[in-house]
Amino acid sequence: MNVSEPPDSFEPGARPARGARGLSTDHTSQVPQLLEAMRSAGAGRELHATLERICETAAGLGDARYAAIGVVDEAGEGLSELVTYGVDEETARRIGRQPDGHSGLLGALLHHPGPLRLADVSADPRAVGFPPGHPVMRTFLGVPIRVHDEIFGNLYLSEKANGREFDDYDLHMARVLATEAGIVIGNARLYEAARQRERWIDGSVAVTTALLSGGDAGGALAVVAEHARRLADSVVGVVLLCTADRGLEIVAASADHPAIKLGTVIPAESPAVVSLLAGESVFVDDGATDPRVITDLALSFGPCMLLPLRTDGRVLGVLATPRMPGGRRFSTTERTLATQFAAQAALALMMAEAQRDRERLAVLEDRDRIARDLHDLVIQRLFATGMMLESAQRGPVEAEVHRGIDKAVGELDKTIQEIRTAIFALHQGPAEAPAGLRTRVLREINMAAVPLGFTPSHRFVGPVDSGVGELAGRNLIAALREALSNAFRHAHATRIEVVVDATVRLSDGRVAVRLSVADDGVGIPHGGRRSGLRNLRRRAESLGGSSTCGPGLGTSRGGTTVIWQAPL
Repeated sequence: MNVSEPPDSFEPGARPARGARGLSTDHTSQVPQLLEAMRSAGAGRELHATLERICETAAGLGDARYAAIGVVDEAGEGLSELVTYGVDEETARRIGRQPDGHSGLLGALLHHPGPLRLADVSADPRAVGFPPGHPVMRTFLGVPIRVHDEIFGNLYLSEKANGREFDDYDLHMARVLATEAGIVIGNARLYEAARQRERWIDGSVAVTTALLSGGDAGGALAVVAEHARRLADSVVGVVLLCTADRGLEIVAASADHPAIKLGTVIPAESPAVVSLLAGESVFVDDGATDPRVITDLALSFGPCMLLPLRTDGRVLGVLATPRMPGGRRFSTTERTLATQFAAQAALALMMAEAQRDRERLAVLEDRDRIARDLHDLVIQRLFATGMMLESAQRGPVEAEVHRGIDKAVGELDKTIQEIRTAIFALHQGPAEAPAGLRTRVLREINMAAVPLGFTPSHRFVGPVDSGVGELAGRNLIAALREALSNAFRHAHATRIEVVVDATVRLSDGRVAVRLSVADDGVGIPHGGRRSGLRNLRRRAESLGGSSTCGPGLGTSRGGTTVIWQAPL
């Protein structure tokens, strides 16, 4: 049986007894159940949960085994979501991908909204069959759901109990339920949209506050990526910056994902990159099929928003929020809110950068003052004191006094060298100082002080921050960590000296950085394990350097000195 409009009243004789408004007494008794069901359906505000309750309510009132609500996508051409009742998780996995509403009975209801009642789905010429694993469904009832005269979707019922067909009352009940559901769904959509806007606004405020509270540029980009991932409900948030050849490089990611690697560059010839650098947002429904995205990276994702971080006519970078393949497409509201978020984040990034520039300028001015004071006052006084001691040494004094004066002069020379190293560090540029090699070395030393029970002494020579490359610096830190670990675990040292010298030259004349870690421990035992020392040697040799061991600081040159060096 196929109907397009429900009758105004039931056929005479179809029901033995009549109650209110021409309904049978059996159906009249179900009116309180219908009212209670609608009250329950509208009890929540979260849209998806509301749809699930409506499905359950419709199945109960229609005595149907299965119920579903198909939500029309924004273009009105297919289904963006299918909420079901009666299909368990295992069956849903067997079915696989849900119908998109472009064909079959669901497509017919979508493009020609109206009530539809069938005694046998398979007999209808519009049916295209069921996918493997889909439960058998014969009887069918479908009615449209309208929200403010707009088609929101359709309510479907299938498999009425005991193999019966859906009757006129079922159709009438479904229409009443769909009408009330439209009101409930409309309210839920308004509430969800308001909450969504509130979350994005709160996220923009949080990003602005975090960026202006300080921190380096890398940390600021990570903050933007993390908030964007959470707000967009994406699998990862990614920030990309422009390269010299007008490409885009991944510089920050909010979550680990095998396809996302820092340093990956999207080439300039990508149509998406061209649009983004022109200040245009790019919205992708499926990364694997969109012709604007030409990299293999897109194959790992489905829907994605690519948003330029643009302010004052300048594109600072790009914010990407991809979802997994087959994920829900981004709605118009989400796209609008995300675009506004990206604009706010770009403005906050620019303000944070200006703030850091002012702070760096203040630090540089203070450094210049300290460096002048150290050079003009402290070093001159120490030098004068050394000259006085050397003059006193020429007089008739005892040998023991001579030795004491020699030691004092040596300590003064060492102090002058350390102060000169500090002055050199004060003159380093602001980009190198906060996260330079010197800072990382001191961090390792301070971390080692906890298990050692004392803080190793340290000294820096030459342009450690500005002269040592990133690769050599990263390996030097690893070598320092290994050497300090050996001193703690095996040497039982009570004194350790760390020297980083960026002025040495290798045998072939190349300028290099040398790390020396000397201790007064028990030395290297004969026959002991050498895996740590081998690691140090391999690490240095891979860079064209070397790693050796020698006598330490203890009595009779006891202990060990590890010397690790590599080209700058």
